Amino acid sequence: MEIKASLNQLRMSPRKVRLVADIVRGMKTDKALDQLRFGDKKAVSPILKLVESALANAVNNYDLDKDNLFIKSIMIDEGATLKRWTPKAQGRATTIHKRSCHIHLTLVELKDSGKKIAKNVKADAPVKLEDLVKASDAPSPQKVKVAKKIVKKSEDVTAEIVDSRMEGRHGHAVVEGGSSKGFAGKIFRRKSG
Repeated sequence: MEIKASLNQLRMSPRKVRLVADIVRGMKTDKALDQLRFGDKKAVSPILKLVESALANAVNNYDLDKDNLFIKSIMIDEGATLKRWTPKAQGRATTIHKRSCHIHLTLVELKDSGKKIAKNVKADAPVKLEDLVKASDAPSPQKVKVAKKIVKKSEDVTAEIVDSRMEGRHGHAVVEGGSSKGFAGKIFRRKSG
């Protein structure tokens, strides 16, 4: 039985991720997890999470024993490359390639258990909205009183709000520094150069 898991668009260079993938390829899952937990590369954590996810899928969906599994293949494929620019000497610019990768993992059983089909899991009966509405039709009197009090407070607040934009002449805001009438006000402006 093969269990597959994949991780797409990992923002690390495939060349650097392959260094970690080469260590765990072909190992039993428990030994691979030990290697990954104590690795010091940055690519260790996404591969560790992927192996743990594949193990969880095997145990949960197919009811397999996780001690009976090993990593058959782990492939690191190149993903999309983001192209960015960096400034260089004499006004030039050169590209930076921010590479990403896809990881494809396949787990296989050491001794075949004969299980080929995923186990059936019965879902709970769906909850209908009508049942929820009927259950909550009669609101408690305490909630109604609280709601009325809040509405009264909000009406008082809206009555006190004054729009300061409508205070000046013809609905325009008042200009700082008083009126600009007269010859001196037109010539000697505050921010003229």
